[in-house]
Amino acid sequence: MNFLSRDEESSKEDLDKDKDTAAEESESKRLLPSQSPSSSLSDDENEVAFESREKIVIVDVDIPESLQNVDYVPPFSWKKLWLFTGPGFLMSIAFLDPGNLEGDLQAGAIAGYSLLWLLMWATVMGLLIQLLSARLGVATGRHLAELCREEYPNWARFVLWFMAELALIGADIQEVIGSAIAIQILSHGALPLWAGVLITASDCFILLFLENYGVRKLEAVFAVLIATMASSFAWMFGDTKPNGKDLLIGILVPRLSSKTIRQAVGVVGCVIMPHNVFLHSALVQSRKIDPKKRGRVQEALNYYSIESSVALLVSFMINLFVTTVFAKGFYGTKQANNIGLVNAGQYLQEKYGGGVFPILYIWGIGLLAAGQSSTITGTYAGQFIMGGFLNLRLKKWLRALITRSFAIVPTIIVALVFNTSEASLDILNEWLNVLQSVQIPFALIPLLTLVSKEQVMGVFRIGPILERLAWTVAALVIIINGYLLLDFFVSEVKGPLFALFICSWTAAYIAFIVYLVARGGGLPSTWFSIELSKRFSATGS
Repeated sequence: MNFLSRDEESSKEDLDKDKDTAAEESESKRLLPSQSPSSSLSDDENEVAFESREKIVIVDVDIPESLQNVDYVPPFSWKKLWLFTGPGFLMSIAFLDPGNLEGDLQAGAIAGYSLLWLLMWATVMGLLIQLLSARLGVATGRHLAELCREEYPNWARFVLWFMAELALIGADIQEVIGSAIAIQILSHGALPLWAGVLITASDCFILLFLENYGVRKLEAVFAVLIATMASSFAWMFGDTKPNGKDLLIGILVPRLSSKTIRQAVGVVGCVIMPHNVFLHSALVQSRKIDPKKRGRVQEALNYYSIESSVALLVSFMINLFVTTVFAKGFYGTKQANNIGLVNAGQYLQEKYGGGVFPILYIWGIGLLAAGQSSTITGTYAGQFIMGGFLNLRLKKWLRALITRSFAIVPTIIVALVFNTSEASLDILNEWLNVLQSVQIPFALIPLLTLVSKEQVMGVFRIGPILERLAWTVAALVIIINGYLLLDFFVSEVKGPLFALFICSWTAAYIAFIVYLVARGGGLPSTWFSIELSKRFSATGS
């Protein structure tokens, strides 16, 4: 028999609720990543990827309040998947930029269908890296550049920032030049390369205009651009009628020869873009998720995994279309070794003629969509990289203007200098590919270091099997790009002074990579790695 009064019963119920709440908070603190002092600052004091008012709220209307606990993961919902869809497609733009398209067309023209299997597995490796980037952003509520600012001493942080900016500038030059080439094609040559560069430079203002109307409007524009690319290159694919049997064999049967090794390295090297690793960890924060509830974080990770996988499947199909079109048209021909982004449209026109709609303009529309979308995401990535590493609290228009200027000024110079020669643009593109390959370790190593740390990720740190797999993929990508660098420098470096400079720079480059790996625990704790880490930490702090 219960002898408690109503007031006493109410007090007892309140006390039980307080105990349950305290237990849940204690559990969430134990399971979820601990917050550093800087992350406890308000939005006005600390740089953030998205302000609270800008985030999309994920609402549960069908779940009773009794199930709103720390560990509860709501069941799958198509409506929720739609709300989470967006960041993965913005991320996938980096797999479709003009630099990737040039790698696709050269792989198809020189290697035929034989490297399609590598394109598929390179996309899978890229997906793994991007999922880890998304995991980092969702579980911590901060993006990679912000976390690097806290993880590394000042000297290492500034080196990482400088390398990220170099990678972004290299990618942006390729993207803007690609867009300018498309404008030149579509204007019948009336607009020179430099004019196309200036037109493309204005996209940062388009970005700012769209941001005023919310994240979903911006994502919708990118959906239209991706659909334009898919439609254009699918049309080309249908017009050229590639061999289905050869295509299937190319995807399923691994083949590699000494004649196609450079194209194979290019296929892998183009997939993982350093700035894209930073970008994805920030984009996933555009959705409002309660970081104190493990179930909510897990739910977000599940939906982001699905939409990122779909987005990269679409990007793989677009890359497949481009590779097979040029494999069908130019493999084994005299033009195969001379084809590049500048003359690809003209070669297509000569090979396949006009038709209902000239293939030259189909190519130009697809290339323009690729260039415009990738330059806008480049501007977006630049804002996060600069703001995260330097903790800058600037207005968005000012940050976009500064970020854009870093890339546009050298791009205009490049357009004026290289406007008269297709061969010189191809050489420039090779140098830019090398520049981005050099930067890959400085995005991958910090990412893998952070997602493996329990004090950063809490219960969402990756397990030992996934950690080994991720480091294996990272090592493979770094080694492949190292081969590209070695092959390039052997053929291009001439003169003792230049060779001495390259050797000195290479030694410093390798030493910094060893430091990053040793500090992150990616290598066995040998005496050398420990001493190197201590020495660098002492000088940088």
